[in-house]
Amino acid sequence: MDLHLNDATVHWHRRWLEHAAADALQRDLRAVVPWEVHRIRIFGRQVDSPRLSCWMGDADARYRYSGTDFVPAPWHPALLRLRDCLEAFCRARFNSVLLNRYRDGEDGMGWHRDSEPELGPAPLIASLSVGAERRFLLRRRDDHARKAEVLLGHGDLLVMGGGTQSHYQHALPKTHRPVGERINLTFRWIHPG
Repeated sequence: MDLHLNDATVHWHRRWLEHAAADALQRDLRAVVPWEVHRIRIFGRQVDSPRLSCWMGDADARYRYSGTDFVPAPWHPALLRLRDCLEAFCRARFNSVLLNRYRDGEDGMGWHRDSEPELGPAPLIASLSVGAERRFLLRRRDDHARKAEVLLGHGDLLVMGGGTQSHYQHALPKTHRPVGERINLTFRWIHPG
């Protein structure tokens, strides 16, 4: 489904990964990924990010985010297979994946855009969700009242390309209602420096 946002290309593929495969992937990632709390800079202060994360990819897919340099962990075999499927589906190449683990509604991601120089001017980002359904928001950078909301479910794929990162910010808001764990995988191409 196309979200029909001006100056952006966003496609939502409900249940792209079938339920049993999404269950298996979530169990595997929970058990084998070297999860850690990344330190990020917010308003000039270093703080713990409100989620667990892991950066994986090719050895030269180094990434600088929020004042921190990230060196990728080696690919997990399950993620290499998934990357190959996503590359064929998206007709694009990916050399890295950022995994974020939202343990409950207290974990989230504030408004941001994926606009680091290593991603290039119009990056294609394939975002796969497994686990509990969560709200994903997009808003125009020049008019915050223009928003879109998607309820990303177990096995859903959201593909953002074109001018999405130039013209829009996105967020995964925290919630006080009880929600289960969600793992999100954002596949991308980092231009080696």
